[in-house]
Amino acid sequence: MKVTKTFIEGLLLIEPDVHGDSRGYFMESFNARTFREATGIDADFVQDNESKSSYGVVRGLHFQRPPHAQAKLVRVVEGRVLDVAVDLREGSETYGKHVAVELSEENHFQMYIPKGFAHGFSVLSEKVVFQYKCDDYYAPETEGALAWDDPDLAIDWRIPHESVRLSEKDKNHPRLKDLKV
Repeated sequence: MKVTKTFIEGLLLIEPDVHGDSRGYFMESFNARTFREATGIDADFVQDNESKSSYGVVRGLHFQRPPHAQAKLVRVVEGRVLDVAVDLREGSETYGKHVAVELSEENHFQMYIPKGFAHGFSVLSEKVVFQYKCDDYYAPETEGALAWDDPDLAIDWRIPHESVRLSEKDKNHPRLKDLKV
């Protein structure tokens, strides 16, 4: 496993070892011991989630507030997304900054997103199957979100604006400057 630190402290790009031949490939999508040794993070993931979406869908930017803030390990099983994490940690030097990485079934990349980040993705392929592990349970009373199109964040979702498809819930989130974390 190769771990690459991003410019935002704690936000990691994970490249698992993939063993391929004429039959296909094999990889460990998660191994607690290997993950801990490679990252120094002793993750206790308690919930796995999966979504299926089609081209143009933008999901996010979602987060949970303490005491149920979640760290996540995200990956794509089928298709391709632009995965985005925004630093919302109070006092962080990179507060309001984001990292965007393409995750796909071809590159097998994963992103580790610590607690204190908003997370979302845009679907770049015809369809995508997206999976993620969380270290705390879903707690709707603590959920929050940011506007996907906040001009202060200036995220290039790599989807034409007129092609973006949002849930009703994701159409009316506050901008970063109006956020109460």
